[in-house]
Amino acid sequence: MNLERIYIRMKITGIVILLIFYSIYMGKLLLQKRKGIQTDQIAKGRQRDRVFYIEAIMKIATYSVVLAEVICIFTVRPLSTGFCIAGAVIGFIGDGIFACAVLTMKDSWRAGLAKEDDTKLVTSGIYKVSRNPAFLGFYCVYLGILLMFFNWVLLIFSVFAMVMLHLQILQEEKYLPDVFGGEYVNYKERVCRYIGRKNRRKNGY
Repeated sequence: MNLERIYIRMKITGIVILLIFYSIYMGKLLLQKRKGIQTDQIAKGRQRDRVFYIEAIMKIATYSVVLAEVICIFTVRPLSTGFCIAGAVIGFIGDGIFACAVLTMKDSWRAGLAKEDDTKLVTSGIYKVSRNPAFLGFYCVYLGILLMFFNWVLLIFSVFAMVMLHLQILQEEKYLPDVFGGEYVNYKERVCRYIGRKNRRKNGY
């Protein structure tokens, strides 16, 4: 198999990674919409406070990085097959993590702070080892595509989107104790923000 065919297959693989990821995202939105649930609540609040602007910028960043990824897939020549394979593996892992997060969250899944919705704190399944597996899925997909089709512009878009997602997590961490109280505080003490469980021997964990 010549190098050009390998690159074509890598481009197809990159598109497949994105299609799987965003099909899960859009599919969940549509399924919950049929149940009367507004899943996308990013920057939907009437109050123009810090949370609103962080969410608005995050939304622009996450939409923009998708466009940058697609452009790079079709225009950038991969650095090497090694980077492509590593990126593909990380990208598919991101798809899997995101799928697990969305399925485990069920109808409590929201994009953005849902201050008016009656949701449940989910701590089972993948949430036993990550408080934010959906965001972790985003990061893996961003990193995977970046490794496959590295470009400085894509790097800037990807890092910016990841920073905004992280800021969104920090906003949620301020909001969730008010909603779930001690249950969330205890959960936060046991499970890491992105991956892993904390050693809480002093508190009996």
